Amino acid sequence: MPLVDHADSVLVVVDAQEGFYGDGLPGRESDAAREALARMTWLARVARRLGVPAVLTEEDPDRNGVTFAPIARLFPEAPALVKPTFGLTGTPDIVARIEGTGRGTAVLVGFETDVCVAQSAIGLREGGMRVVVVEDAVFSPGEMHARGLARMAAEGVELNHCKGLAYEWTRTLGEARTVLHDPGVGEAPFRL
Repeated sequence: MPLVDHADSVLVVVDAQEGFYGDGLPGRESDAAREALARMTWLARVARRLGVPAVLTEEDPDRNGVTFAPIARLFPEAPALVKPTFGLTGTPDIVARIEGTGRGTAVLVGFETDVCVAQSAIGLREGGMRVVVVEDAVFSPGEMHARGLARMAAEGVELNHCKGLAYEWTRTLGEARTVLHDPGVGEAPFRL
């Protein structure tokens, strides 16, 4: 597969809501969920800096809360859409917004790896898009994270990670320095 081009990417933030990363998770899992959320947020800032459009989804916001505010604030022109289906391709308004960007590569981050992210990624791939899931910016509790990644890979969904994707999006040393060290992007939650 070719490198991921930011000019052809749309960032799809699946259900980055408190119900999936909040206090209801046991200690270690809560830490892992919050680490994934930090990576999602950083990557969303990189996307914003590069002009990558975003589509945000929310599952049952009355129960799970709204999209994590630091992510939602980055894309005021694209308010989150309610997703009553596990896979976003079951919700025509969301598919229309993704297709409306004119981008051919959907880059997915969010919760949960084995259900909503997996079903969304597989559905978008079946619909003809190139799909990249950022494996360290998605999360499911316990063994389900690895199982979700394996399921998607088996269906031809590409896996990447925050650092790798950021450098693919920037491509050159100069662009990486300009974008990834921009104060608006902030410090990466890992070593660049």
